[in-house]
Amino acid sequence: MSTQPKVEVNLLKSYLARIKNSIGSKMFRNLYAKVDGKERDILDNGSLSCAIFVSIILQSFELIKKPHATVIELLKDMEASGWKKSRSLKIGDVLFWEAIDQTGDGSRHLHVGFYLGNNKAISNSTTKGHPVKHHFTFGTKAGKPKRRIIGIYRLNVLT
Repeated sequence: MSTQPKVEVNLLKSYLARIKNSIGSKMFRNLYAKVDGKERDILDNGSLSCAIFVSIILQSFELIKKPHATVIELLKDMEASGWKKSRSLKIGDVLFWEAIDQTGDGSRHLHVGFYLGNNKAISNSTTKGHPVKHHFTFGTKAGKPKRRIIGIYRLNVLT
């Protein structure tokens, strides 16, 4: 008689690996919906895919309830799922950046991604349409962050 081995998933290590392995993936690029009766890609071929990228990673580990196409809906789900705002940065945290005009059309969009440590983050690139690794404030200009972080969120089960 054989016995099944006891398997315990290392949640943090698996979560970080999935985030890092997402770099360059085009799987978060499109989400089709009817808007005013007409079908269209509401993620604009990846230029607006940050929330779906983060939420699919979180939902795949059952850390939120469902995937989201907007940053605001993702944040609501995270808070309802036990994510807490933090004042310090820790590997695996979810970062929310200030709203800026990312697409050049005058509309301002919040942005969301993951903190990797060593001043690095991964988020969906508006211009490339897929997740990329970058400085956690997108670099600095005149000694100030290019993009200000407005929220750092952490889930205790990941610590």
